[in-house]
Amino acid sequence: MNKNAIKKFAIDARNKLIASVTDKAGMLGITKDDCSEPITKGMDFEVYKTTAGTEVTLNKKQCEHRRKLVEQIKARGFDAVIEEVAYTWFNRICAIRFMEVNDYMYPGRVRVLSSEKTGKNEPDILTLAPDIDWEFTEEEREYVIDAKMNNKLDDLFRMLFIKQCNLLHEVLPGLFEETEDFTEMLLNISFTNEDDVIHMLIDSVDEADFNVSTLDENGNPTGQVEIIGWLYQYYNTELKDDTFAKLKKNVKITKERIPAATQLFTPDWIVRYMVENSVGRIWIEHLRANDPSVDEKATAERFGWKYYLPEAEQEADVNVKLAEIRTTYKNLKPTDITCIDPCMGSGHILIAMFDVLMDIYESTGYDKREAAFDIVEHNIHGLDIDKRAYQLAYFAVMMKGRGYNRRFFRGRDDVKPAPKVYAIMESNDIEKNHLQFFGTSMPETERTKAEKQIKYLLQTFVDAREYGSILNVDVCDWELLDRFVNDLNDNGQVTFESLGSEETHEKLQGLIKIAKVMSKKYDAVVINPPYMGASGMISTMIEFIKQNYNNGKSDLFSVFMLKVARMLKNNGYASMMTSYTWMYLTSFSKLRDEMLESTTFTSLIQPEYHAFFDEAYVPICTFTFKKNVTNEMGTFLNLSEYYGADLQPKKVLEAISENLNKDYVYFTCTKKLKMIPNSPLAYWASDNTLRAFTECNSLGEISEVKKGMSTANDDVFLKLWFEINYYNANLTKKCSNCKWYSITKGGEFRRWYGNNQYVVDWKNDGYNLKNYNKAVIRNKQYYFKPFSLTWTYITSYKLNFRYNTLDFFTAAGPCVFTSQPYTLLALLNSVVAQYFVNMLGGTTITYEIGEVSKIPIIKVQNNKIIDELVLMNIELSKSDWDSFENSWDFIRHPLAPPVSLKQDQMVSKFAQSRMEKFDLISWHYENWKNQCEKRFNQLKANEEELNRIFIDIYGLQDELTPEVEDKDVTVRKAGLQRDIRSFMSYAVGCMFGRYSLDVDGLAFAGGEWNDCKYTSFIPDVDNIIPITDEEYFSDDIVGRFVEFVKIVYGEDTLEENLDFIAQALGNKGDTSREVIRNYFIKDFYADHLKVYQKRPIYWLFDSGKQNGFKALVYMHRYDADTVGRVRTDYLHKAQKYVETAMQSAQYTFDNASSSSEKSKATKSITKYTKQLAEMQIYDEAIAHIANQRIEIDLDDGVKVNYAKFLGVEVAQEGKKALKVDLLAKI
Repeated sequence: MNKNAIKKFAIDARNKLIASVTDKAGMLGITKDDCSEPITKGMDFEVYKTTAGTEVTLNKKQCEHRRKLVEQIKARGFDAVIEEVAYTWFNRICAIRFMEVNDYMYPGRVRVLSSEKTGKNEPDILTLAPDIDWEFTEEEREYVIDAKMNNKLDDLFRMLFIKQCNLLHEVLPGLFEETEDFTEMLLNISFTNEDDVIHMLIDSVDEADFNVSTLDENGNPTGQVEIIGWLYQYYNTELKDDTFAKLKKNVKITKERIPAATQLFTPDWIVRYMVENSVGRIWIEHLRANDPSVDEKATAERFGWKYYLPEAEQEADVNVKLAEIRTTYKNLKPTDITCIDPCMGSGHILIAMFDVLMDIYESTGYDKREAAFDIVEHNIHGLDIDKRAYQLAYFAVMMKGRGYNRRFFRGRDDVKPAPKVYAIMESNDIEKNHLQFFGTSMPETERTKAEKQIKYLLQTFVDAREYGSILNVDVCDWELLDRFVNDLNDNGQVTFESLGSEETHEKLQGLIKIAKVMSKKYDAVVINPPYMGASGMISTMIEFIKQNYNNGKSDLFSVFMLKVARMLKNNGYASMMTSYTWMYLTSFSKLRDEMLESTTFTSLIQPEYHAFFDEAYVPICTFTFKKNVTNEMGTFLNLSEYYGADLQPKKVLEAISENLNKDYVYFTCTKKLKMIPNSPLAYWASDNTLRAFTECNSLGEISEVKKGMSTANDDVFLKLWFEINYYNANLTKKCSNCKWYSITKGGEFRRWYGNNQYVVDWKNDGYNLKNYNKAVIRNKQYYFKPFSLTWTYITSYKLNFRYNTLDFFTAAGPCVFTSQPYTLLALLNSVVAQYFVNMLGGTTITYEIGEVSKIPIIKVQNNKIIDELVLMNIELSKSDWDSFENSWDFIRHPLAPPVSLKQDQMVSKFAQSRMEKFDLISWHYENWKNQCEKRFNQLKANEEELNRIFIDIYGLQDELTPEVEDKDVTVRKAGLQRDIRSFMSYAVGCMFGRYSLDVDGLAFAGGEWNDCKYTSFIPDVDNIIPITDEEYFSDDIVGRFVEFVKIVYGEDTLEENLDFIAQALGNKGDTSREVIRNYFIKDFYADHLKVYQKRPIYWLFDSGKQNGFKALVYMHRYDADTVGRVRTDYLHKAQKYVETAMQSAQYTFDNASSSSEKSKATKSITKYTKQLAEMQIYDEAIAHIANQRIEIDLDDGVKVNYAKFLGVEVAQEGKKALKVDLLAKI
């Protein structure tokens, strides 16, 4: 099945249909902004102005249809009505395609959209009309003949298509409603137009995808279930994207958009697992009740239920209890089994129910043709808030029946099949005053009772689509209500009061059917519920959920878990697919408690994130539970280590075939899991694990686990340390009355030490921050502590704790305050802590304080070895962190030896042999590479040893292994290209005087400039370094870099070192200098932005894409005249250089003796022309800023200061002003 083709068709078809319906509405004088009044009208006609400027005359019937259309638009809005009409026709077109491919057309088996003959474009219906058994009227026959003679084939096609829909109304009224209404007026389809929906469907979606006999690679039929589900999901794609885009802007999800926002197609193997282990299990329980020797696995195999999980091995007393429960199913008949999907979507689960029920019926001797009627009448129920979903689910059930019985559409005993599947309706527009006309012939007591119950239902179903099937509906006297509603007496006269009572009669009939389904208890409930966090809900839904499902209020799927449990009969089975977050997160702890107190989980499968398809990343689980509480052992499969959608079902089948004897299969009684704090569904927890929780103190009991401040405006109050005036920060602990102080903020996955990058404004004891009304200054008593342990709160990976000596901490970088930091740091960075925190909820994108603080801590008697290993790990990690510029303790680049060391080598007795290597950057790189490898291997070995120690302490040898993957060791290995690029960044820092070859660490980052710090390599005098694509300036960045390399390593090895650097960079160029130049032009700034997290300290003046002019300045040396100097001393000179180069190229062109010379000169002229045009506009913009002599305050940070040089307006004669960015965008 080509899902990409199906997706493209569904999206394109939606847009095409909406546009077409909108155009047709416009031809009736109806637009989004206005429903026009008639310009002329008579007794039987009205004339309207169309959007095309023409006039259209409507007859009496058409006027009535238009009036109803206008009423709907005024009640629901233009977009909602147009959307509904579009998807109604989309559903019908797809349904007819499905039926014609499978030879299900009614009343005659004639294709409507295509032809049975290969290569024939004209649909068979056009070719054969009017000689089809459709009971054409004489008028219709004449129209057909006339249309064919006059080649009005599209008009004829539209007429025949609508007639086919009307005929299908006889057998499929749930999808093909009577079309003699405004929906018919708004239909505009064509079979001749290749851009129309019909051609799109026939040409782009393979016919085999609709065929119920088509099998997938596993031999499973795909045509029905798959195509309907995917069409529904993909049709909603753009609406879903738009809904979530609005949600980001705090626009809540309304009832009209809930289906699009929450719909997710359920993989077929998960549907089969859910249905077989609920509906199927009920029947096997019945068989076991009558014959205890029944082999579950063999029985399931006989039925073809591949995903059925046999009951786990139980304790003797549990077996007795389960046998007692099983007797409730002893006298069960197939017609007794009631099952429902209360969020049925396109009917995928209902179809699977149909198949399993058919297996059950046939096993008891039923003929499948009769069984098809019984399943629809007695067993299957479905609900949804989305009418389009209802239409497709209804259609799917009816097609399933037709697949088992060719005469299914005709019904039996003069009763046509009517699936008990419904779109939940609202009572808002039901006229309550009409109730006086109902039940008039009933006894007064009955009528009073019926009227009271009807009013209760009317009140319950107000805005029902906001809540859907989570609405609670009491059981009513349904037989009494049917009699009441069918006893309509308006005395045969239509009065003002009784007008519309027939319509009310129909609506009440529908409401009663829906209410009856919603009030019942079921043997089996199977559902993939909608997912929607509380942040997306409207206020009325939030309040309703608090009042009725408070323990599940975190998400709509968790609300449905509680609802489903309440929908079950005692001992009934439910199957669900949900996000797995409920299993662990603290926010779902009350949900887990309620579920464990009223149900027993019998099985659960936790797939890998790509269980849907490899491109999707969805954390889900699927599970079954039953409505009783026992000590039953459940079966749990953890597939999280098996990547990819295709592998998930294979692993389930593999486990079943090997009697569940696999290392990813666990057995546990979920009742025991209440021993763990907050009752996470940690099904893999061993007895030793449970003992650790019950017998040990938690981390929160032996230490202080705290969340830090939340500034509510990090852009103002937090800065990266390198943005600011370094001397206004307390980073060396020597600053008095500082503005900036170090603070934790989480950061990348890193253990032991590091991520020290942020500072907070705490000037005057935090006066500004304390007086910012949204800021939260929590746990102030823990500020300025000498040490603590901090971790990254937000991460999609593992726990990572670091030794911390910073002054402050944030909510994103919480801290543990303890007197035994080293032992705790060792534990918290071990596989043992990860194992425990995963149980407690730390498997999503955050590691909450509540989860971390509950990690059980076994007191270690002799921790000397542990402390020594931890101290070594901290030092190893610190040395790695401080090797790079993003550390404020950075000394110098590891590839640049200090001048003093070089001098020492020169006077050494080994000078000659050593200097040969010492002057080569390649030698320093190899030396650095060895250092990194040694550090990496040592840290990895230490971590594995600590893992072994804690695994032994906690007795978790059967659950955990000490090995550490390379990707989890958080110090770097050497990387040639990355390290050479960082060396070049260091060189640029030396060019600007940020660093010096003569002093350690920062030489200048604000404050007073000191020339004494620079002797070996003198920084750029004017703080401007041009970057040009040709060598215009002798002191451009390439020239300065070559000089730097010469000074660091010596003149004798200069070319060899430049070649090594160029080769490592990998940029284009014929010489090493060209390669280096191309790197500075194309890649340097992108690397700088990455390293400095889009807060660049070197600012790139950039004229644009033509590379006409580029120059770097150092933010910390900027002054009010910098921009003026850039313009006059560099930009203007660059313009002259380019003009000269262009003249030279022109001369070459004029005097060229070969075509290749001319071609090369032409390219140069084109290049220079574009550069000069770009530089001219840039010059006007930079002149404007230069004249302003803008000052910057380093303590405002990069974001504020950088913005002052962006979006400069340049006037253009006769055009809108052009906005020019002086600096490269970040």
